[in-house]
Amino acid sequence: MPHLVQILLPVYDNEGRHISTEHYQQVRGHLIDRFGGLTAYTRAPAEGLWESGAAVQRDDIVVVEVMIKSLDRSWWRAYRRELETQFRQEHIVVRAQVYEAL
Repeated sequence: MPHLVQILLPVYDNEGRHISTEHYQQVRGHLIDRFGGLTAYTRAPAEGLWESGAAVQRDDIVVVEVMIKSLDRSWWRAYRRELETQFRQEHIVVRAQVYEAL
């Protein structure tokens, strides 16, 4: 069953430092090598908002998408942990949805 996997990557690390473009290039190269292509929304970062206690937290994010034929959950979990280390994040969102090509 085909899936669309989305990775939400931060523009800034937890200390507010801008993340090097080299990190995004590594992700791009890795995913293209493994899956043959991707779509990255990098021109205008998306804004993520969430409640944390009494405050609203904000992140600028880059969205990377990969279309895959089948979902290897264990590989994606391991890759998410690798990205969390690389981007110095407590948690990076990697989500998948079944899609139907029209």
